[in-house]
Amino acid sequence: MDVYKINGGNRLRGTVKVSGAKNSAVALIPASILANSSVTIGGIPEISDAWTLKALLEELGGEVTFKDGQMIIDPTQMQAIPLPNGNVKKLRASYYLMGAMLGRFKKAVIGLPGGCFLGPRPIDQHIKGFEALGAKVTNEHGAIYLRAEELVGAKIYLDVASVGATINIMLAAVRAKGRTIIENAAKEPEIIDVATLLTNMGANIKGAGTSVIRIDGVEELHGTNHTIIPDRIEAATFMIMAAAIGDGVTVDNVIPFHLEAVTAKLREMGVKIEEGEESMYIHRSDILQAVDVKTLVYPGFPTDVQQPLSVLMTQAIGASKVTDTIYSARFKHIDELRRMNANARVEGNSAIIQGPSKLHGSTVTATDLRAGAALVLAGLIAEGETEIQDIHHIERGYSSLIQKLCAIGADIRRESITTSVIKRAK
Repeated sequence: MDVYKINGGNRLRGTVKVSGAKNSAVALIPASILANSSVTIGGIPEISDAWTLKALLEELGGEVTFKDGQMIIDPTQMQAIPLPNGNVKKLRASYYLMGAMLGRFKKAVIGLPGGCFLGPRPIDQHIKGFEALGAKVTNEHGAIYLRAEELVGAKIYLDVASVGATINIMLAAVRAKGRTIIENAAKEPEIIDVATLLTNMGANIKGAGTSVIRIDGVEELHGTNHTIIPDRIEAATFMIMAAAIGDGVTVDNVIPFHLEAVTAKLREMGVKIEEGEESMYIHRSDILQAVDVKTLVYPGFPTDVQQPLSVLMTQAIGASKVTDTIYSARFKHIDELRRMNANARVEGNSAIIQGPSKLHGSTVTATDLRAGAALVLAGLIAEGETEIQDIHHIERGYSSLIQKLCAIGADIRRESITTSVIKRAK
């Protein structure tokens, strides 16, 4: 089993470049199924989720090459092959195959998706949307069966502004007959990115990025070239690392507008940030102030960033509070931080963090993707050596993380250790 080993205390300086957005990539790759010719997507992060989706498209009969961040997908020979098990269970975003396959083939069989366990993340809104478009949806032996004679545009109101449901309904609706209106749609930048790809393929979509999206169905979609947006969550993670232990760090390849909620909260903590057109320069921060944060849907503070931010809070003066209104189970990293001497506790859907605390190196476990990123930051700050286990979670969402951090001065490496050592550590 592989682990990360980090010797803490090294200050970071220089420039770190952000990869393409994970949450876009996992929707853009399935969207290519809808085309009648080759689709090229540039800037895809080299993460395990991207490789898993490549394998899934190949299972359907697609020809896929993935090299240097560019994925070329030829979907012409694809068929509606059932995917009840295997790769489909490895990532939650495999549910986008439902909308894409329904849009193209009018049928699909997809195993219930996997990914990080963050408590219940139901797909009822997705199913409600598919049914409104005319599909029959059943759950048989742990797989979702979708069947439609034809898809017809409909007016769909989402009970919650779900990113996954908004994108999935868009994928199914672009080739439906007539007009589909999605009300209370999510507004995340990744939705605009997917709509841009689909529009370039010939879809007719208006209003992506607002709460009402209108889609007029078209007969067919063609291939195109598209470059993915930068990953705002990765950018935020590096900004927080720079605030915690940086001596002046430039975070490059960002869209500052996508990071406004994070930037505002860091400035409230006392971090000096200079915005460029496509970069952020984070000055050294010696004194940090406690803040309260509440996660909200975009453009509010992202749930994916509260875990790394909670580590920064351990270095701030006073009591900070994080309330997660999106995923109440997203506090598993707090127990791990306490092993490293953090003064923190969970109360309901909030975490209270008292600082500043001197963190000590320890053996900790990444319970999910963003908790893993938080523990990497904790290891960078801590005295002594930190060992992080279950790093496969981290590698689902951060491309070349070790290389990027080493290039700006971190002492972090990947090591293989035997399971007997792990059992002793636990």
